[in-house]
Amino acid sequence: MLDVRLILAATWVTTMLTYLLGDVLRIFSRDFPNTMDTDKFTQPMWLGIAVLMVIPILMILVCVLMPNPANRWLNIGAAVFFFGFNLVGLPTYPSAYDRFLLLVSMVFNVITIGYAWNWV
Repeated sequence: MLDVRLILAATWVTTMLTYLLGDVLRIFSRDFPNTMDTDKFTQPMWLGIAVLMVIPILMILVCVLMPNPANRWLNIGAAVFFFGFNLVGLPTYPSAYDRFLLLVSMVFNVITIGYAWNWV
């Protein structure tokens, strides 16, 4: 059986890759310019987006380097946050592929919560 740390790190990798796949598809399908008016974004808004999206990347390191129980609770907290964030944002995406990928990422969040919750 794999160490729970590696499983949790893998769930964050898959979650991050799912987010990136959505971004790439949005660019190639030309949906990106239609979904957001980025001309109105300020530098603090872009910084906030960067901070938000670096959290799953940092969680990969947290899973491998941080000791339990702090590791466990950070995984649960971050996964619950992203599940809720994506759930609220789900209706705002017009494309079926975006909604599908958000649902997939939410499944990965549930898997993360499950493994972290049962980690003893």
